[in-house]
Amino acid sequence: MSAEVANKDFNPSREDFAALLAESLAKDDLFEGSVVKGKIVGIEKDMAIIDVGLKMEGRVALKEFGVGGKPGDLKVGDTVEVYLERVENALGEAVLSRDKARREESWTRLERLYEKGEKVTGVIFNKVKGGFTVDLDGAVAFLPGSQVDIRPVRDIGPLMHQQQPFQILKMDRRRGNIVVSRRSVLEESRAEQRTEIVARLAEGQIIDGLVKNITDYGAFIDLGGIDGLLHVTDMAWRRVNHPSEILNVGDTVKVQIIRINPETQRISLGMKQLQSDPWSAIEAKYPVGARVKGTVTNIADYGAFVELEPGVEGLIHVSEMSWTKKNTHPGKIVSTSQQVEVQVLEVDPQKRRISLGLKQTQENPWDAFLTQHPKGSVVEGPIRNITEFGLFIGLDNGIDGMVHLSDLDWQKAGDEVIKDYKKGDNVKAIVLDVDGSKERISLGVKQLSGDPADAMAKYKKGDAVTGTVTSVSDAGIEVRIADSELTSFIKRADLSRDRSEQRPERFNVGDKVDAAVLSVDKAARRIAVSIKALELAEEKQAVAQYGSTDSGASLGDIFKAAIKKREGAEDAE
Repeated sequence: MSAEVANKDFNPSREDFAALLAESLAKDDLFEGSVVKGKIVGIEKDMAIIDVGLKMEGRVALKEFGVGGKPGDLKVGDTVEVYLERVENALGEAVLSRDKARREESWTRLERLYEKGEKVTGVIFNKVKGGFTVDLDGAVAFLPGSQVDIRPVRDIGPLMHQQQPFQILKMDRRRGNIVVSRRSVLEESRAEQRTEIVARLAEGQIIDGLVKNITDYGAFIDLGGIDGLLHVTDMAWRRVNHPSEILNVGDTVKVQIIRINPETQRISLGMKQLQSDPWSAIEAKYPVGARVKGTVTNIADYGAFVELEPGVEGLIHVSEMSWTKKNTHPGKIVSTSQQVEVQVLEVDPQKRRISLGLKQTQENPWDAFLTQHPKGSVVEGPIRNITEFGLFIGLDNGIDGMVHLSDLDWQKAGDEVIKDYKKGDNVKAIVLDVDGSKERISLGVKQLSGDPADAMAKYKKGDAVTGTVTSVSDAGIEVRIADSELTSFIKRADLSRDRSEQRPERFNVGDKVDAAVLSVDKAARRIAVSIKALELAEEKQAVAQYGSTDSGASLGDIFKAAIKKREGAEDAE
């Protein structure tokens, strides 16, 4: 009610009084839902009695005046700001709230700071699911667990109830949501420190650092406010399987700055760079062909690494492991930490590579075979494999020799002859050639028998020969020439001059037949013979010797005379 209404000398009419009352109530309504100033006129137990004017008082719990839920120091006469929710309740008191007043003030202030991107100050006072609650001077914000620190924090205790800066990530006044981050503040501060520290560092500089953390790939070194990475490959010239072999957390180490990335501010460090490079003059120390001893440090599918000295490793490729074990994993030939003797095969100082050989320190089994079995000697072994180009015969010391198709038979095609062999059969062969460098042994089966070309030298076209039938087929017969290894196939048309007698079935294996030589091909080692040609030749000879049919003698008489003369000659022999 206004001062004019309260004045005793003022006697308004009924209409004036109603108007003044309405005006007073309207003014009271303007205060509701806003922050007003009040004076503490009393403190009773845990409540503060506050006069907010309007001839009425309200009560506010003392705990609402605390920070983070803790009561502050209040006394009668203090002026405070409170939120007027309602002018009068059922008890005739104003409904006041200090929390809402602070919240309203804070939201207004925080929104300004959020728009400017400035930091705010708050207190972490409680833990909730997924993070913590922060009192931003009345407004309660959510601090996600991932935004507490740069690295995971195991103990949040030291950070609780402490005034500290935060960055507002998100605000929604309608929903009453505020999300803040302490981590972004730390990262910004750290970035400023890193920039200052990086500016003082230079590539090539040698500096002391503290081992802060160790991982599988290296160690992080604290250089006094900024971390640098010491990669495992830069710890020593020798192979380091894990950084813990050399370093421990808390160690002080001397390192050299290898590289600084000005954009990312990442620093690469090295320890081995402070030591002499063992690869200098490596070619003179390990010349090609030299035999040296080393320790197997690592085994892979493609070979084994051998340390020749600290910082110098060479690779024995799987192909240089064994003369005979071609498809064997290196781990079945050597083992880690094993001392081995190797031979230097190649040195590349630019690529820091040394190729080593293990089998070169052992006797070449092909050279040993040649010593025991010179060319021309006869060997025997089982067929280990049959391929489209020949047979592989198992020999001494786990090596194989190959019989090419062309060396299976003098006269028959190799792809036909090879069908007569099967895996596991024992085969005799002659050593034709041994090449230790190419790890090859050439064998021959046909060379066990004489070269048909030599036997053919005594035959010429037209000679009469005797043969033994070795096989019979619809197309003709195969015969072996007497006193030789020569064979010849007589076609059906050459079995007789008489067409009715050109029947292969009238012959049996083992029968003796006479025939005439049609041709001799020494290059192909083939001789062609014909029974028909011999009969025609004999007929011609008989006619010439005993007359012709013109003399009155029949052809039968001439043949009888010729046969009688030949039989007489055979009897005489």
